[in-house]
Amino acid sequence: MTQWHLACSACSNTERGDARATVCPRCGQPYLVRYDTVFPSRDAIRTRWDMWRYAAVLPLGEFETPVSLGEGLTPIHDVPALAESLGVAGVWVKDEGINPTGSFKARGMSAAVTRARGLNVAGLVAPTAGNAGAALAAYGAAAGIPVRVYAPRTTPPVILSTIAALGAELELVDGHIGDAGRLARSFAAEHDWFDMSTLREPYRIEGKKTMGIEIVEQLGWRLPTHIVYPTGGGTGLIGMWKVFHEMCDAGWLADAALPRMIVAQADGCAPIVRAWQAGADHAEPWANPVTHASGLRVPGPLGDRLILRALRESGGRAASVSEAAIRSATHRLAVLTGIDAAPEGGCALAVAESLAADGHLPSDAEVVLFNTGSGASYRS
Repeated sequence: MTQWHLACSACSNTERGDARATVCPRCGQPYLVRYDTVFPSRDAIRTRWDMWRYAAVLPLGEFETPVSLGEGLTPIHDVPALAESLGVAGVWVKDEGINPTGSFKARGMSAAVTRARGLNVAGLVAPTAGNAGAALAAYGAAAGIPVRVYAPRTTPPVILSTIAALGAELELVDGHIGDAGRLARSFAAEHDWFDMSTLREPYRIEGKKTMGIEIVEQLGWRLPTHIVYPTGGGTGLIGMWKVFHEMCDAGWLADAALPRMIVAQADGCAPIVRAWQAGADHAEPWANPVTHASGLRVPGPLGDRLILRALRESGGRAASVSEAAIRSATHRLAVLTGIDAAPEGGCALAVAESLAADGHLPSDAEVVLFNTGSGASYRS
């Protein structure tokens, strides 16, 4: 049986694994899941065909059934044409757009709603820039738990329709996701519902870390040299960096050099890029965030310190690109690969192209680009 506890990512505070914890009460920083049982060998991987094939290294209790809709095991596409255009040894695109509700958010919500059900919560509430709300609505419905979602009015209409269709209470907010977050936290406190905001509960990271395990397994149990990740709240990047260390410590990867983690953001909302360039250990909130890539419109990510730590530990970097560059790269990615790319995926490609042009991707680089959602979610 897997056993775990919660450890603050910034101080020495801990909580039991069955605690209904949000952020650390001492310092306000996120908790991370730490495992008390020995991280098993790769032989523990199950034969089921979703992310729960990795249940042995996920927070799942004995005799517990995960809340699953078939998330994970998304394809990774080898794209020689992109490798040639970037002047590198290899480029793969990890397509998260085919997950349930059309994005990588399904992974995190599967893990988080599984734990919320185990904690017998009365209801689930979260702010969203779009995809997280749709995923929460779906997994809440699957678990039989009421869901309330706060979303900016500028959220793509297709995603808002999905949230409503799945039975969640949808509240539209004037402003950005930070404004929606304040309303969500207030509602959670008043009604004793569980706050599922990014990094205000510790389990969405555990679901997202399965992207890192899949990359390694799909590449024949080896790591790429670079991972370019479109970053809003950053749980995917944080989760992958966490699991790479877990796999190395458990011997899943022999003498592996960990990849350089690269944050891709939009010029109109680039708090991590600004902090990285300034050499800061945290990011100041971005005033008046503007980008059509709604998943990147996160002005003040709670996981800023963890993201920046991963960049520095990995020798990575952060870069942003214009709206025009994102649109152009999104189209190019779709035409070259057949992937119905979201603008977040286009942002990853545009940043990779910019870094290659500036000499920051060496000729022997093996690069994984993430397309985190489906382009269909952006079409009305």
